Parts: sequence; structure tokens; C-alpha cells
Amino acid sequence: MKRKPAKRLRNQGLSLRLAQKTVIAATLLGLAIGFVQVLFDYYRVQENLRESINAALDISEVPAIQIAYNLDTRLASELVDGLLKHKAIVKAEIRDGDDNVLALRERDLSSGSYRSISDSLLGATRDNFVTNLSIDSLDGVILGKLSVVVDTYPYGFQFLQRAQVTLLSAVLNSLLLSAILFIICHLFLTKPLLRVIAASRKVNPEAPEKTRLPLPEGHEHDEIGDLVRATNSHLGLIDLNLDKRRQAEDQLKLYSAALEQKVSQRTHETMEKNAALLRSNRELSVAREAALKEARARADFLANMSHEIRTPFNGVLGMISLALEEPLTDRQKEQLGIAHRSGKALLDLLNDILDISKFESGNVNLESIPFSFRDQVEDTLKLLAPGAHGKHIALYNDIDPAYPDQVLGDPTRVRQVISNLVGNAIKFTDQGHVRVRLHYSRSGETCLEIEDTGIGIPQNKLESIFSPFSQADADITRRFGGTGLGLTLCHQLVSAMQGHIEVQSETGKGSLFRVRLALDCVQEATPIDFSESLKERRFHLIFNAKNCNLDYLEKHFSSWGLDTVCTRYHPDQRPDFLQHSFDANDLIFIDSRRFAEAVAGNASIRPGQVILVAKTHIPSDPDLLRMMKVSHLLIAPLSRHGLINTLNRLDEAPAQARSTEGHKTAALHRARVLLVEDNPVNQMVARAILNKMGFEAIIANNGKEAVDAVLQQRFDLVLMDCHMPVKDGFAATRAIREYPQFDRLPIIALTANVLHGDREKCLAAGMNDYMSKPYERESLQRMLDKWLFQPVKA
Repeated sequence: MKRKPAKRLRNQGLSLRLAQKTVIAATLLGLAIGFVQVLFDYYRVQENLRESINAALDISEVPAIQIAYNLDTRLASELVDGLLKHKAIVKAEIRDGDDNVLALRERDLSSGSYRSISDSLLGATRDNFVTNLSIDSLDGVILGKLSVVVDTYPYGFQFLQRAQVTLLSAVLNSLLLSAILFIICHLFLTKPLLRVIAASRKVNPEAPEKTRLPLPEGHEHDEIGDLVRATNSHLGLIDLNLDKRRQAEDQLKLYSAALEQKVSQRTHETMEKNAALLRSNRELSVAREAALKEARARADFLANMSHEIRTPFNGVLGMISLALEEPLTDRQKEQLGIAHRSGKALLDLLNDILDISKFESGNVNLESIPFSFRDQVEDTLKLLAPGAHGKHIALYNDIDPAYPDQVLGDPTRVRQVISNLVGNAIKFTDQGHVRVRLHYSRSGETCLEIEDTGIGIPQNKLESIFSPFSQADADITRRFGGTGLGLTLCHQLVSAMQGHIEVQSETGKGSLFRVRLALDCVQEATPIDFSESLKERRFHLIFNAKNCNLDYLEKHFSSWGLDTVCTRYHPDQRPDFLQHSFDANDLIFIDSRRFAEAVAGNASIRPGQVILVAKTHIPSDPDLLRMMKVSHLLIAPLSRHGLINTLNRLDEAPAQARSTEGHKTAALHRARVLLVEDNPVNQMVARAILNKMGFEAIIANNGKEAVDAVLQQRFDLVLMDCHMPVKDGFAATRAIREYPQFDRLPIIALTANVLHGDREKCLAAGMNDYMSKPYERESLQRMLDKWLFQPVKA
């Protein structure tokens, strides 16, 4: 019972809002119309005021002229008294032509409740009503003046009363009109809508019978009829959708039951498969452990075999090297050379197998130390250059001068990648050149490219060349040798360093291997400072257009700020470019000895002004070089260090250079080396090599003898074998380092075990550097030069 009024009020919300809007709109409209009427009345009041006063003055003008003409004060008094009888005139005055007052009357202003409002609208008084008294026959002579002062209140009072009635009637008319409109809207709009709403509330879509809204009478063709028809149409759609939904629910129930059955069946199958998978995982785990044990056992076996093979192998190669230095017949030298090369090939194969075994057994530990990538490339090219020159192949070095001086990475592994890729390029190239590029890409990666003009690789073999024991063609193995392990090792090393290696090749036209490594920069490229006299010189580069050494020299000279002039010539071109005059301060770089006559015939070229840059090793011909006025001979691959030394030596005296070389040789002859080695053959080989190099070699058979010898004698350097009886090299080194006076004594490790990280163990024990067996005279020479002529780090 309490909810019905509220419900009814909600149902009539539209009527109430419509009535409210109608009343407000009608009231505002009525007030607006009333204000317009009042405004017109306001202007009419002012006009009536002026007309009324002007009419009174017009009536009084003729008598006033006679009074002013006759100067009759009695009649003047009667006239002004008559004017004061006007309801609005409060003051009347007549003056003669001399401005003397003939009559003056005035009374108080009227009072009333609307006085202030009237004054604000019309003003309290108006005194601008003045009439000049004159006669036309006297040529407009002014006889006097008649003036009155008007009180506006009588007119204002009547105006305000009319305005009040006007506004009140406008409001009442508006209310009456809004009431009529409300009743009409309620009867013809609100009431039919309420019936439609009531009928729609009775509709139940879930009921079996279909209910529709009734069409109100008289509204068949208006908006209410359209609303009812649209609602009934939607109700029909709802019924149709409900039927479809019921059908879908029935089908869904059937599908759900089938799905539950399938889920149950699949769950049972999954449980059986999980059980089988668990059994398989257990079996795989056991197999994995067995495989790891087998890999570790194989790695240990390879490590032991490496030591056992390398130890006698060091003696074999060492003895062959010593025999090659003895007086032999050509036949003997050829046979021993073949044996030495075969031994080195077998050693390379052993190294590749050991490195691949490291990856398979997970024993690869990468260093992350600052190193010079440039030096790794240049040193590797220097070692491989004799093999390339022996095949008459040009080996070019193309390193960007802006490449950083130091990057962060593993120098040993990087050197392996360079050596394998460049060695392969030389092996599979019969003519042309091998070019090694090194630069920093825009993305901050180190990019190493090895390009050759060799036999190339077929397109269908590019993806398989990185697989172990795989080569592009079986005929390649017969022609060039090799096992196919080098590229596999490179791929594994580059992947371990988080890099990428790719190859582009075309059969018969050569190959391009590209290695990308993300190596952080430690030290940017430092500028090279030359003497002022060298900077004042002009460098003429006269090279074959296809000679890559020209690009190398041009880029480096430009980066160093040297004045450079490049001249490229065709191989068939005559040397006319050597006929013009050169200054005494010019330096001339040429790449061919066939210009000997042209250089000799040019009087402006002085002796020592020419530098010959050869693509490959050339026989020494002092007479020809003297005729060409050559001061220095550079052989590719060029290196930045060698080029800088050559430029700096251009200003040095030959005597000073000979003095420096003699000092170094004398220092070498004074050096005493302690060789700690337990194998008699290796002792014999190493002592022979050291003696030929000018060193004094003292032998210790084990670590204990080595410690005693160091305590009793003076040594400049110790070559320490790692695996020996009585006391091994690690223990001997730690014992020597216990004495402070030997902190700066260079100790170089010699070991045949290269699998289990002996390098790290050697450095941790206090050794300064590391050499693997078998070693050659050249590698031993570089190691001794490094530690005998450089400060030793404690």
C-alpha cells in the first residue's frame, strides 16, 4: 500500500516534467510579451507628457503675448494660476522682454508610494518647456518668455499601474495556456504512453503464450502507433531468439555430455602417456648420465693421448727442423721437408679434433680480457704469408684505421677463427688473392671478412660446409687435402662467442666468409703522432688499379693526416707517370720492379726516395733495388706497426739502426735460459734450438732440480714443463715465486696437454705465459723476444 503512490509518481514523471517545462516556458513567454507591452507604454507615456504640456503652452501663448505686450501683471497672475491647475505643472513663470518677472507661481511636488520608481524611470521634474513670446508683425521681436516646470509623477504613477496590470495579466494568461497544453498532452500523449508501458510490463518472454502490446485507439498513424508496432516487432525477434537459444542450449547439453566423455577418455590416455613419458625421461636421464660419463672419459682419454702424442711429436718435429739446418743434399732436404709438413698437418688435425672434443664435452671456457683484434689479424697473416707467397697468391690486409685499439673478448679463440678461415682461403686458392677486412659496423659489431678468388663453393653445399668431416666435393679432398674440421671449429667458436658466421660463394669465382662478433670497445683508436719533418713530406702512391695495397695505404695515410697523392695505372700502361719532376721532399711508393728503368732515368728522383711495396715475397736483388733508388722494401700483407716503423725510420740514420740491432743481438747472446724438461729427446731438441739462437741453455730434469738451480744460479728466463716426476711444473713455479727476488723472473709454461685449461692453471700457478708442444723455432723466438725485451709483470 505504501509503494503505490511512489510507483504512480514514477509513472507520471513524464507528465510532471512536461508540465514543469510548459509552465516555465509559458511564464517566460508571457513575461516577455508583458515587458514588450510595458516598454511600448513607457515610450507612449513620455510622448503623452510632452504633448500634454506643449498643448497647454500653445493655449496660453496668445494671452501670454498680450500680457507681455501690455505688461499686464494682473492678467499674468491669472494666467500662471490657470497653468498651475494642470496636474503635472508645478511652476509657471512669465517674463517681459527685459527679463523682468511679470508673474510667478509654483507648488510642491506630488508624493506617493511609487514616487522613487517613477523618478528613476521618468525623472522627478522637467524644466525644458520654454516658449518665446513674439508677434510676426514686429519682425520676430521677443516680447517675453513663458516657462513651466513639470512634475512627471502623475504620468509615472499611471504608467506603473498599467504595467502592473499588464504583467499580471500576461502571467495569468501564460499559466492558463500551460494548463490547457498540459491537459491536452496528458490526454493525447502521456496517457496513451502510460497504457503502452503498463502493457509492456505484463509481457513475459519466458511464458508459453506470446503477448503483444495493444494499439491505443486514435493513435494508429502517429508516433505512438509506430512505437507499439516497433516494440511488437522486437518482441517477435526476442521470441525467435529465445527459441533458437533453447535449441542451442539443448544441443550444448548434448555436446557437453559428449565432451565430458571424450575428456574422460583423453584424460585416461594422457595419464597413460604421462606414465610412459616419465619412464622414458628416467631412461633418458640414465642415458644422458652415461653419455656425459662417456664424453668425460673420452675427453680425459684425448687429454692423456694429447700429452702422450705431443711429447714424442715434439722430438720428431724438432729433430727434423734441426736436420733441415744441417748441410744436406737437395733430395734429403726435400724428403725431410715433406716429413716436416706432414707432421705439421698431423698436428693441426690433432688440434682440431681436440678443440671439437672440448665443445662436445662442454669443456670450453672463454676468456673476456682486453686485447688487440688488429694485432691478432696482422700476426696471423704474417705467419700464413709464406704459404700464400709460395703459391704466388697475394695476401692483403684491409683493416679500418678507425677500428678500436682494444676490445673485450678471447684473443686465443679469435686467433683460431682467423687462422682457420685465412688458411682455408689460401688452401683453396690457386691464383689471385686473399683479402682480410676488419671494421666496426654501424650496429657496434666487429665484422671480419675473408675474401678469396679460389675455387668457390656450390650453392647446394653452402649449408653443409660447417658440418664435421664435410667438404663441398669429394674431389676437393684429393686435390687440396684437409678433413673439413676447420670450418666446423670456426662455427662452434663463433657461436660460443655469441657471434654469427655466414658465407657467400660462387663456383669458380671465390668465396666470402663474414664473421660478426659483439665485442665491447675498451680503447678507441689512438691517433698516430709523426715528426714534423715527416708531416711536411708528400707521399706519392703509384699502384696498379687492382692492387689492394693502394687502398690500405691511402686510408691509413689519410687518417694520419699525411699529404697523399694517388696514381692508379693499368697493367698495360706505359710508365709515363714517372717522367714528371719530383721534389726532394717527396716519397714515392711503387708496387712493381718493372719501373726500374723509368725510375733510374728520372734525375729528380734521388737515391733512397723510393719505397717498393711487393704483393708477394720477391728474391733479393740489391743491384736492382739500388738502381730503383729503393730505401725500404715492404711485403704484403702490410701491418700498421710495420708501416709506422718504416715511416719513422725514413728520418733515422742507418748507423743508428745498425747500432740498435747490434745491441739486441749482444743482449740475446748474454741471456741464460733454464730448460726444465724430463724427456731426453725434448731436452736435446730444445737445447739445440736455443744454442743456434745464441742462448746459453741449462737443463733441469724435474721441478725439484729447477728450484735448486734457480736458487744457486742466475737465469734470465725459465722454460718450465708442466708434467714431470718428483715435482711438476706447477709446484716448482709456486716454490720459486715464494722468493721475492724471483717475482720478475719470466717463467714460460711448456705443456702437451691442451684440453683441460692448462693455460689458466699455469697463470694461476704464477707462470707468465704459455706454449703448447710441439713448438717451432719461430714461435719460441717470438716468445723469448717478448719476455726478454719487455717489462715483466709480476
